[in-house]
Amino acid sequence: MSDLYNPIRAVNGREVKSPSSYKYILSDVSAAKAGRTEDSVMHKMKVAQKVKLELEWKYLTTAEISKLLQSFDPEYFTVTYLDAKTGRYETKKFYAGDRNSPMYNGRLGLWETLSFDIIEV
Repeated sequence: MSDLYNPIRAVNGREVKSPSSYKYILSDVSAAKAGRTEDSVMHKMKVAQKVKLELEWKYLTTAEISKLLQSFDPEYFTVTYLDAKTGRYETKKFYAGDRNSPMYNGRLGLWETLSFDIIEV
């Protein structure tokens, strides 16, 4: 049964565990010639906006962390996520940044966290 409160509904059409922390970031993409001129005016020349999501899961079993890492492993993947700007779930193509997962307890097979960013293509 799906988690109705999970801000990430699916990765490549498959459910994933709800993150412990979910941070939505909307970034403007400026044209190559954008910048501040000598009269101190900023010419932003926005050409697009892209979403970045900062994700973190806490205290995962080895099986859970493995499943998450495999879900976000392809070079590009589609994610259905809660978009703060539109106020609804959107599906877009993303890629992942570096994944960080310190061990919590090797004997119990628990990982303290798994954290990484996903960035809209």
